[in-house]
Amino acid sequence: MNVIITGATGMVGEGVLLECLQSSKVSTILSISRKSCGIQNTKLKELIITNFLEIENYADNLKDYDACFYCAGKSSAGMTELDYEKLTYDTTIHFANILKRINPNLIFNFISGRSTDNTEKGKIMWARIKGKTENELTKIFANKAFHFRPALMKPTKGQIHLYGYNRYIHKFLYPILSILFPSISLETLGRAMINTATQGYSKSILEVEDIKKAAK
Repeated sequence: MNVIITGATGMVGEGVLLECLQSSKVSTILSISRKSCGIQNTKLKELIITNFLEIENYADNLKDYDACFYCAGKSSAGMTELDYEKLTYDTTIHFANILKRINPNLIFNFISGRSTDNTEKGKIMWARIKGKTENELTKIFANKAFHFRPALMKPTKGQIHLYGYNRYIHKFLYPILSILFPSISLETLGRAMINTATQGYSKSILEVEDIKKAAK
């Protein structure tokens, strides 16, 4: 299949990209990002754009794709609710609608987060907005949207886009923290995203245990 990946310059997106590059199920990858991911591979093409809200200007580059693995995003730390909603909801939904128009049968896999709030009424700002985003994507893509809710994630060996504590987690912290918190590797997450795109899954929302099952 041909896939689009966003966020390949972040830890999650890079991990998913590396798994796609190794997978025999993926033939072509288009990385859409604000800067180059720094990887060269015959499977990989890059589309560098500064504003995802202008994605319709690049429609000719988006044709004939089977799935989108939407890994772009940012922590809500230090952000106002208005800014976080623009980044997480407005940008994602606009991007999704454009892809749906160009590729009507597209599978859309969205990196959400553990404890996301689908009622959209909870006290935690980021969880409400992630829930709102999940709900709208489900409306757009019906049974072709899958929402991944990972918790603690172990980076893939060789990743270069690791920032802050993520630079050290796989060496020092992950063995300890994985005992205390639900956890998966980014290899597992990547395989699960590929498998749901090729063969579906029984649920539209995948918690950590579902991600592990989908990866098998």
